[in-house]
Amino acid sequence: MFIGLYTIYTEYLNLFMEFYMPEEKPRQFVGKAEFKKGLEGAITNESSISYVDGANGKLIYRGYSIDDLCAGGGGYEETAYLLLNGSLPKKDELVSFKADLAARRSIPDDVKNVINHSAKLGHPMSTLRTAVSMLGSLNPKEFEVTVENNYDIALSLTAQIPTIVAATQRARKDQPILDPDPSLGLSEDFLRMMTGEMPEDRTAEVMDMALIMHAEHGMNASTFSAMVTNSSLTDLYSSIIAGIGSLKGPLHGGANEMTLRTFMEIGDPNSTDEWFADAKAKKIKVMGFGHRVYKAYDPRAVLFDPVAKEFSERAGTGNLYEISKKLEALVVADLGGKGIFPNVDFFSGIIYNAMGIDTDIFTPIFAVARISGWTARILEYLPDNRLFRPRAVYVGDLESSYTPIDDR
Repeated sequence: MFIGLYTIYTEYLNLFMEFYMPEEKPRQFVGKAEFKKGLEGAITNESSISYVDGANGKLIYRGYSIDDLCAGGGGYEETAYLLLNGSLPKKDELVSFKADLAARRSIPDDVKNVINHSAKLGHPMSTLRTAVSMLGSLNPKEFEVTVENNYDIALSLTAQIPTIVAATQRARKDQPILDPDPSLGLSEDFLRMMTGEMPEDRTAEVMDMALIMHAEHGMNASTFSAMVTNSSLTDLYSSIIAGIGSLKGPLHGGANEMTLRTFMEIGDPNSTDEWFADAKAKKIKVMGFGHRVYKAYDPRAVLFDPVAKEFSERAGTGNLYEISKKLEALVVADLGGKGIFPNVDFFSGIIYNAMGIDTDIFTPIFAVARISGWTARILEYLPDNRLFRPRAVYVGDLESSYTPIDDR
């Protein structure tokens, strides 16, 4: 009887495997195969979070254009709520959400100690990476990988990363770390904690605008890094650290720093033509131009352009804006036909510089914004999670003969 039941069970199992888990046909990945470096054009998943319309230069968050979100007056918190929850908040929901984030802004003393110790040792993104790791170590529910717990951590990180970045800016200057003020909005308090002074309303408004525009941007390198890491069902902190590491690179978030350094290197608007001719002759990449997806003007650059002019004139750094516009004209005339136009990094550095923010804090500000996008993507993917496991084409030897070490 046992053998009979076992036979029935195995036959049922085989049928289940055949119909519900069909065996993948063997594929040969040796030699040559068609693929594009950097997974260009590859589709990784379905998402309703954002849409990057590269042909027409549009950026959509859950159906809403960034133009409308920037002009809407709800601040960065409204956009974070939209990304994390799937819809725009009602008035009472936004009030509650802002209060919740404000209550979570404080960071533990152990994290402050990490910041004070590491802020002068390396790049601020390294300090941010280490501080987020410490936050994870201090959370007793770090390894509880559920949508509910990850959502709770997402809210905390959205609130705490601005505090960490502001604390880093101050610690590297031997200034005391300031505690958050929950009566202020996120952008306003972020600026206050960095500078020690209450920002003007217009400055806080533009910081809100910057955070909204950087909050989410499709399957970019840092988002993909965070999602791949989280697909192993590791803790959310580890996944966000992966995103931070990717964002740190000069081909991603670090481009805003490099762009401003380019403007400063040129120095004089009248030197722009000579600098560009030299860069072109030496085949030096001009930072702040081009995008893997956009083949038209980046809509974020379009929004930032007049703000860069406004803030540079207010700060007495109008020469940087003049250089940017001359360089823009030269590059677009030369490469616009190939779909190379200014991206968001082209003007953001001018604005942050006019606010008195150190150049190497620019990329951490990117992380302040992108944390809501990273976590929204992870939360969306988690319920139907599948481990990311692409293949590579093997182009090495297949039949090498092993030689003992003494005979090599």
